[in-house]
Amino acid sequence: MTELTRPRRLAPGARVAVVATSGPVPEERLQAGLDVLRGWDLDPVAAPHVLDRHGQFGYLAGSDADRAADLQNAWCDPTVDAVLCARGGYGAQRMIDLLDWEAMRAAGPKVFLGFSDITSLHEAFATRLGLATLYGPMAAGIDFIKNTRAQEHLKATLFAPETVRTIASGGTALVPGRARGITLGGCPSLLATDLGTPHARPSAAGGLLCLEDVGEQPYRLDRCLTQLLRAGWLEGVRAILLGSWERCGDYAAVRTTLADRLGTLGVPVAEEFGFGHCAGALTIPFGVAAELDADTATLTLDEPALR
Repeated sequence: MTELTRPRRLAPGARVAVVATSGPVPEERLQAGLDVLRGWDLDPVAAPHVLDRHGQFGYLAGSDADRAADLQNAWCDPTVDAVLCARGGYGAQRMIDLLDWEAMRAAGPKVFLGFSDITSLHEAFATRLGLATLYGPMAAGIDFIKNTRAQEHLKATLFAPETVRTIASGGTALVPGRARGITLGGCPSLLATDLGTPHARPSAAGGLLCLEDVGEQPYRLDRCLTQLLRAGWLEGVRAILLGSWERCGDYAAVRTTLADRLGTLGVPVAEEFGFGHCAGALTIPFGVAAELDADTATLTLDEPALR
């Protein structure tokens, strides 16, 4: 696994597009998110279909074709410096094969931000575009709108990434140790369902794997992780960072499952790392070289997340 191309950092006045790739977006939360971006001296623009609702499937923000078109058009617009996902939910996998990856590659690198269901797009941006991305709070999310820690860490990552080269989570070591590698990851439920698709990387070998999820009971997390293990996808992973497990049941049971499935890999594992669906979520760059110290629960990037 090699480092990916890092996009340029943002500057005051930068134009950022907000797109809905997955679930429907509440208008009041979108407007609040746009206000936050304006407060950062950015120039936000909402994609044409960001507030759409699918006529048949209420869990989708508009049709697959329209969601794909919004993402592609924003990415290929030379006046746009960053593309921010409005929210997760479900739906990115339905539209991902409708994107023209050749056209998006030709458009060059820019900042891409999202988490949760956006896991599938992070993987595709890595394999199809060779681009480092940001796994962090989304523009219509509660954390983005209301949580000071989440806002400050994301803003620093976007504007002054050299100030957050060391990400200290306040977590603990599930398996002690230090390791170096390239960051990647997301929700294991989505990484498992990505296997066998055109955008899935063959394995996490050489990686610092960041995992978190929401609404997945321990037996379902067991199933996802077992699938990744059986597929050989986790062979050669250097270390694992565990984020939040919101609505996944009692954390003691979740922790036991994670330790059982991941503890035998023989690599450092840091838990409660403070990214994902938790309040005050940290922004984690994917596709960059870094070192994890599980004992101190710190991730130190070799270079700033953005150039």
